Amino acid sequence: MPRHPLYRLCRRLCTGLLVLPLLACAAEPATPLRAPEARPLVIGHRGASGYVPEHTLASYALAVLQGADYIEPDLVMTRDGQLIARHDNELGLTTDVAQHPEFAGRKRTQTVDGVAIEGWFSEDFTLAEIKRLRAIERIPQVRPGNARLDGAFPVPTLQEIIDLARSLELSQGRRIGLYLETKHPSHFQHLGLGLERPLVRTLQRNGYGGRQAPVYLQSFEVDNLKTLARLASFRLVQLYGDGQPYDQVLAGSGLTYAQMATPAGLAAVARYADAVGPDKRYVIPRDAAGDLGAPTRFVADAHRAGLRVHPYTFRAENAFLPARLRSSERPEERGDLGAELKAFLAAGVDGVFTDQPDLAVRLREGR
Repeated sequence: MPRHPLYRLCRRLCTGLLVLPLLACAAEPATPLRAPEARPLVIGHRGASGYVPEHTLASYALAVLQGADYIEPDLVMTRDGQLIARHDNELGLTTDVAQHPEFAGRKRTQTVDGVAIEGWFSEDFTLAEIKRLRAIERIPQVRPGNARLDGAFPVPTLQEIIDLARSLELSQGRRIGLYLETKHPSHFQHLGLGLERPLVRTLQRNGYGGRQAPVYLQSFEVDNLKTLARLASFRLVQLYGDGQPYDQVLAGSGLTYAQMATPAGLAAVARYADAVGPDKRYVIPRDAAGDLGAPTRFVADAHRAGLRVHPYTFRAENAFLPARLRSSERPEERGDLGAELKAFLAAGVDGVFTDQPDLAVRLREGR
């Protein structure tokens, strides 16, 4: 079967870019690298995951070439304490682990963040074993084109992502930001595989330090952000979902995301974080018909507390768009993402997580 054209492009792209760090000592950019903070940020959500399977070097590279200011890896731990990029610690949805008979015995059921999950888990694999797996598309029914690239790319480590970003900085002549999420921090802490210290060590070892570094660290939990604040001075982002942060469930605090979204709650978040990453509904909820409603006070209240607002996730497929912006009843076809982005930019957000960075960049630049 002939290879998908994107496969050949991405293979050449990643192979070439990964050798550039070897030249970094001898080749400084001709002009200073500009920081991507002066306008609303475009954050490549898991890379350019609307075009290439998420959390692969190809996806991150494509996001940068499309103009994204930051790339957004989700980080989980391996059994031997290595940080890798996966949407979750369960590997069955995003890798071909089910096709490896040698790992059949690793399949099990465990509770993660209070939910029983059956599958294969990153903490049961060494990095060497992870490197035998290949990435697959997580939502093939919505992104069948991406699924044609199943098996093309390995699972990257955080170090490989940093090497790629540094290579792209040389070729693009601009700063490439890292927007890193710690996944299931309480779960990994309970296993003796806490993410915080290895993450900070890896960033500092690679020359990232202080609040001026092009780095954001994000989490749906609270205490692990406070731990990161004690370990280093990177900019931190409190993510908002439904219900309670899981560490607060474990602590029995009763603190909910809804409480954290009030003016008093946002002021409390601002004592340890620099920005908030809310589900889009916190900024503009949808009405009973599935269309965009009126903006809430979330952005104004967050700004009053001194917090930037980076909502998630903007996707072009009909399956994810407000009803009136869909192009058809087919979930995999694309609708009018631009109209949705315009509404949120008009509401005053400071950046967006998007699976199609090129569309957000074009809109931001008036093209």
